[in-house]
Amino acid sequence: MAAHRLRPGVSRLFAMGPELGSARRAYSAFQAFTEVLRLPSKQLTKLVFPLQELHGHFVLGSRPDLHLNIFHPSLEDIARAESFFTASARNRIEYLTSAVRLDHAPDLRHPEVCFIGRSNVGKSSLIKALFSLAPEVEVRVSKKPGHTKKINFYKVGKYFTLVDMPGYGHRAPEDFVDMVETYLKERKNLMRTFLLVDSVVGIQKADNIAIEMCEEFALPYVNFPFKGPYVRKKCFI
Repeated sequence: MAAHRLRPGVSRLFAMGPELGSARRAYSAFQAFTEVLRLPSKQLTKLVFPLQELHGHFVLGSRPDLHLNIFHPSLEDIARAESFFTASARNRIEYLTSAVRLDHAPDLRHPEVCFIGRSNVGKSSLIKALFSLAPEVEVRVSKKPGHTKKINFYKVGKYFTLVDMPGYGHRAPEDFVDMVETYLKERKNLMRTFLLVDSVVGIQKADNIAIEMCEEFALPYVNFPFKGPYVRKKCFI
């Protein structure tokens, strides 16, 4: 598993040469993803598979208790995901409501995915980038830690509900534990939790507590190395 080795789908894509244009159109009819596919091969690989270079640093078998799985979406997966976040008459993307406690949360049938992380890690910036193809959806972003004080719910078409959680740590809401822990523990239609970690400073004590909470509640979760200020408009990972 060499760090420099391309994923098979990307290798085939680069080998197509002059035929690449038609292949790109086959992968995606959406402008944002088409623009990404025009990037130079090295830049495209880093953008589409940002964790690929970490493979060379893994020491297999060193931690038998660690079950590590790197997320490797195919180009088709990425194109399909972009279609989820593209607003249209048949695919409505909108802000639904906010709640300060679980019993205030809407009773929704669709599966939910939520984003949690330390204050100022960039959750709202990431969500704003995800909704860049639905400009009518307003996502407030602030440079001050602790801007998000409520649980915010966004409808993503007929597919799922995206949930933006208040940040933990510095300037977290006073009722953070009652608000967030109860939601994570008791929300029946919560299918996936994305735990954002500052990729510059690494996992901190508060992040470890959040990870332990996800493990304790047996939540399917994704550890997401991230840094908000580096999110670019229409740039999807």
